[in-house]
Amino acid sequence: MAHHALASQESYNPNHLLDILLGKMQLKNDAALSRMLEVAPPVISKIRHHRLPVGASLLIRMHEVTGMSIRDLRDLMGDRRTKYRLSDAQGRPKPEDKGSESSSSGNYAH
Repeated sequence: MAHHALASQESYNPNHLLDILLGKMQLKNDAALSRMLEVAPPVISKIRHHRLPVGASLLIRMHEVTGMSIRDLRDLMGDRRTKYRLSDAQGRPKPEDKGSESSSSGNYAH
């Protein structure tokens, strides 16, 4: 079973966040929560079982639906990180393939 890096933090507990959202929005179960957040039900299940982290887009959706701040949502799940580190590969231009330059020059649609 693969766990994501955030799951290694002792304080990380996405179940607490999901349970608070269920109560705040007066929902009966995770299926209702998934409909409210407009995600597939397995996404909620994977988050509960620590197989998927709560990603940025889902946090933003939770913020839009509940009106709670992103900071408050992160605090509820125990994410205490104050900085985010990007990998070296992010933001770098992709290396160009020299062989594809000549073959792709005539493939433009007009």
